[in-house]
Amino acid sequence: MTGFQGYISSGPTQGFRTPQHVQNLVIRDYCQNRQMTFLLSGTEYAIPGSFLMLNQMIDRLDQLEGLVLYSLFQLPEQAKVRRKIYAQFLDKGKTMHCAVESLSLLNESDIDRIEDIWSVFLVMRDMPDIKKHLGA
Repeated sequence: MTGFQGYISSGPTQGFRTPQHVQNLVIRDYCQNRQMTFLLSGTEYAIPGSFLMLNQMIDRLDQLEGLVLYSLFQLPEQAKVRRKIYAQFLDKGKTMHCAVESLSLLNESDIDRIEDIWSVFLVMRDMPDIKKHLGA
């Protein structure tokens, strides 16, 4: 059976913890709204910086249509590592989807859009708390 495997986190993603059942509901709804066959999700280990499960799923892409990540921000923070992941999907003719952000990696042109979102996120995340400076 072919379809899309989900990818969820057992620990926090960018400092926020979302229960696994909620992550699966978001992925399931994303797939249903797009008539995509949703297969069971793989769960990343709660070890900070671990991408063992993601890498195993990417290694098995030949058996799937693609992956649906709960969030774009489950990917590694290093752009070079993310670009390698994108290339693996595109080289195998598979797609990657990010359910929360409603984004898809279908072709090369999608990479710039995804990386633009990452760039803005990283800049905003690293900004000092503006309220402190405004006296609020």
